[in-house]
Amino acid sequence: MCPGVESDEPGSCPKCGMALERAQAGPSMTTEYTCPMHPEVRRDEPGDCPECGMSLERSAVTAEEDNPELDDMRRRFKVSLPLTAAVVLLAMGKMIPGLSGLIPHRPGIWLELAFATPVVLWAGWPFLERGWQSIRTMNLNMFTLIALGVTVAYLYSLVATVAPSIFPPSMISDQGTVGVYYEAAAAIITLVLLGQVLELKARSRTSQAIRALLGLAPDTARRIDGDQEEDVPLETVQIGDRLRVRPGEKIPVDGKVLDGRSNVDESMISGEPVKVGKSAGDSVIGATVNDTGSMVIEATEVGDDTVLSRIVRMVADAQRSRAPIQSLADRVARYFVPCVVLAAVMAFAVWLALGPEPRLAYATVNAVAVLIIACPCALGLATPMSIMVATGRGAGMGVLFRNAEAIELLRKVDTLIVDKTGTLTEGRPELAALETLPGVDEAELLGAIAALENASEHPLAEAIVEAARARDIEPSQVSDFDSITGQGVHGRVNGKNVALGNRRLMESLGIDASSLSADAESMRREGRTAMFAAVGGQAAGLIAVADPIKDSTPDALRALKKEGLDIVMVTGDGETTARAVARSLGIDQVFADVEPQAKSDKVAELQQQGRTVAMAGDGINDAPALARADVGIAMGTGTDVAMESAAVTLVKGDLNGIVRARRLSRATLTNIKQNLFFAFAYNSLGVPVAAGVLYPFFGILLSPMVAAAAMSFSSVSVIGNALRLNRVGV
Repeated sequence: MCPGVESDEPGSCPKCGMALERAQAGPSMTTEYTCPMHPEVRRDEPGDCPECGMSLERSAVTAEEDNPELDDMRRRFKVSLPLTAAVVLLAMGKMIPGLSGLIPHRPGIWLELAFATPVVLWAGWPFLERGWQSIRTMNLNMFTLIALGVTVAYLYSLVATVAPSIFPPSMISDQGTVGVYYEAAAAIITLVLLGQVLELKARSRTSQAIRALLGLAPDTARRIDGDQEEDVPLETVQIGDRLRVRPGEKIPVDGKVLDGRSNVDESMISGEPVKVGKSAGDSVIGATVNDTGSMVIEATEVGDDTVLSRIVRMVADAQRSRAPIQSLADRVARYFVPCVVLAAVMAFAVWLALGPEPRLAYATVNAVAVLIIACPCALGLATPMSIMVATGRGAGMGVLFRNAEAIELLRKVDTLIVDKTGTLTEGRPELAALETLPGVDEAELLGAIAALENASEHPLAEAIVEAARARDIEPSQVSDFDSITGQGVHGRVNGKNVALGNRRLMESLGIDASSLSADAESMRREGRTAMFAAVGGQAAGLIAVADPIKDSTPDALRALKKEGLDIVMVTGDGETTARAVARSLGIDQVFADVEPQAKSDKVAELQQQGRTVAMAGDGINDAPALARADVGIAMGTGTDVAMESAAVTLVKGDLNGIVRARRLSRATLTNIKQNLFFAFAYNSLGVPVAAGVLYPFFGILLSPMVAAAAMSFSSVSVIGNALRLNRVGV
């Protein structure tokens, strides 16, 4: 009740006496709004896009499917529909024998005015307002055309109703009235409202994938405070809180197990149905499901920093990004509206000069029809809707696109560079062998190098640390730690310089490890990774780590080759180890002993040969190459740096995701081209017909009401076609 009261410890509010609550961690987040067609437009509050006039949407999708604009448009449509029906019946009644005499002609026109006015001035006010804004700022768009068409039809009819005598005698009927088009103005507004309702409902469906992800998170967490436990809202959990996870519950946030043992269903992240055993010291991911055991965890990541939140954010950002192909639609739209206005003016002039009597009426009706039918909404929605659906579909398959450009480029990739560890292999290696030189104690050496690797993020490091703990050797503290990417690590442990890495590291430190080279080569021929260990500036032993190939890798590589991709392995591992793994997987092109910058250089070299290159990796050492590639693909089981550098993340860490992503990429670009073709063809045919080009040959004129229905149908058709991507087999 008193938000201005703050305290560092629990207690009661000095103003109202209520118990103080824990404040939510992290900075307060302001809601940001953006345009679905122009994602570069960002505002702190709702409103209309200055470029296209569409209502801005929340950048961040919420679990609740609230849509104020949809509610508003639906309310306006419900009011305008019966009023428009009355106007249309009054207008049509004048032309139907037997009905024309029921309501006198002139009172009937005044009734049309009475019914049409609230439709135009209230129900259609958002369109008139956006149209005026577009003219005032010279950002001409679809609402420019709607506003011009409706305003011309309504004002023409209003003048004809109030002052018919100012019109030429040829336009005045025997009843002393001039033909009016209230039914056209009202019907245009109502049909556009219907189109907006259908469009907004369809657009909201594109965010269902994100809402499904958001729905995975629990609403509460059971926090342990001393001897007491209580269920608290999830947003109040802070880093360091101790939380109890009971059997069958969802794990509330990312954390580390402090006590207890259980199996956890991590299929949300890994896609694997096999539950993963968790005990003290293991990490757990928020929104995954605990099995039958009970655990106490410590919250390590909360709010926007959890794995689930990062996935949601990546999907949302990708949905708002622009594909390169969108530039074509943008260039056309920039000149389209002025050309349509010019076409309407020309149609008006031609009909006024050459048309049959009453010429002014014919000129007005056809000009309005041109303005209405040519609204570029379908053109503007052609690309964004397909991208939004595709990113949502990709998220459901475990493929996260960082931006729309990645979706467009992935289908063009002809060369895939793959790292070995964590990409082709499990990335969960195990210590396979430990050899020591005479006079070196095996346990002391393992403890020393485990201390070094305990500070490292490399996948091989964990294997060494786990092996030490399995032998009840707890890693010591390390000082002066340094990690040399592509070579290894070194530092001081128990007062001695300790190093672990490849031959280049030993040479750079001036250490002679030649006595171990033969054994190292033998280990590598078996597909193991061999590392030299040194203590006190002298070679001390050799460590071999085996990292099994993922079960899915052989099938994935075969599928990628069928897709026409050249597979290239580029790894920091030694030549012998790399070729042993490559041989078992049928990879012909192998580059080993490659440093991180050299990986990036290899990407550039292939690009200079005219290839479109994708790079798949999972480690910090892969980050430069991931950023340099046309499409960087990170394993979701890898490091944060790799995922931040990549354009695509495979949540399950499975190369089969690349196959699915490529197929989705092709389907998406085909879908976009279909949308663009439909939008271009629709306007190319619609504008001449609306201008009356068929009238001299067939006597056919397009009513503004029909034009409005066709315009709404075109937008809904584009969105409907985009939603087909949800059913495309990939």
